[in-house]
Amino acid sequence: MSQILIIYTGGTIGMMSDPNTKVLKPINFDQIMDNVPELEKLNCKLKIHSFHEIIDSSNMNPAIWSELAGLIESNYDSVDGFVILHGSDTMAFTASALSFMLENLNKPIIFTGSQLPISAVRTDAKENLMTSIEIAKAKKNELARVPEVCIYFDYKLFRGNRSFKYNSSKFEAFRSPNYPILAESGVHLRFSQNDIRHPKENSQLIVHKNLVNDVAVLKLYPGIGPKVVEAILKADVRGIIMETFGAGNTTTDQWFIDMIKDAINSGKVILDISQCKVGTVELGRYDTSRQLKEIGVANGYDMTYESAVTKMMFLLGQNKDPQVVKNLLEIDLRGEITVS
Repeated sequence: MSQILIIYTGGTIGMMSDPNTKVLKPINFDQIMDNVPELEKLNCKLKIHSFHEIIDSSNMNPAIWSELAGLIESNYDSVDGFVILHGSDTMAFTASALSFMLENLNKPIIFTGSQLPISAVRTDAKENLMTSIEIAKAKKNELARVPEVCIYFDYKLFRGNRSFKYNSSKFEAFRSPNYPILAESGVHLRFSQNDIRHPKENSQLIVHKNLVNDVAVLKLYPGIGPKVVEAILKADVRGIIMETFGAGNTTTDQWFIDMIKDAINSGKVILDISQCKVGTVELGRYDTSRQLKEIGVANGYDMTYESAVTKMMFLLGQNKDPQVVKNLLEIDLRGEITVS
């Protein structure tokens, strides 16, 4: 019989409305179980770890990601898979971070949550939780069907580091436009086997817990001025995510190019990702990105914002050489980018 570890961090799934104030407040996991008696019908053993202090996902940070990675590491050999209950607002950040922190993963880690509390009449929580457990224990030829860090929401399973939350008012909260879904739940649970990553045979899990949050974000807009750009580029950080236009384009004003060049020469790593949700950065395709490529800006290809931030934190935590970090940003490490 499969054994699944459920890690309850918090989120809307474990909330209940206060009868007096109507404000949503967290409940403990026993109360969640009371609302889903169907869990007893699953052909698996559930092991529960609930965070001592339930966390609103807006308060997630790298220290908690390291704690999650440690929990997975300490229970890795004793369970078949993991389901992590997490608030949806920053779920894609946490899923992306863990995908980089857990090297050679060969067991499923399924993040899920809900848009309505599990006690609500029309809640999406029950289906999300039940199917996440089904996916976490699914095997073929004694091997996990999805040995990845994933997000399951509204009948679809997404690769964690390819996903982002795009809707706060519909059950269809997540999308992954640049990569296919890994599974879909209907009458049958159908896996897209050709799109699922598998580790090398006999590879051992390596857990990386050191993350560096010395990261800033420069989001461009028409008319952005030198004072704003300088404030970001001269911040006391090691890495900068630059959200650019279209296929990675920026203004060609000389002051801007000079500032970017000076920041790189000072040892900062600058990663170019697009503000567009669909498509990829193509440095050098247009004149408005040619100089960025020449001065050493890293190409983020079709990386999500969430993946870009957490990959930068992960690589800065493993490497001190900016050129090594820049080179690794442009390599597909965990299925997070399609390198063209």
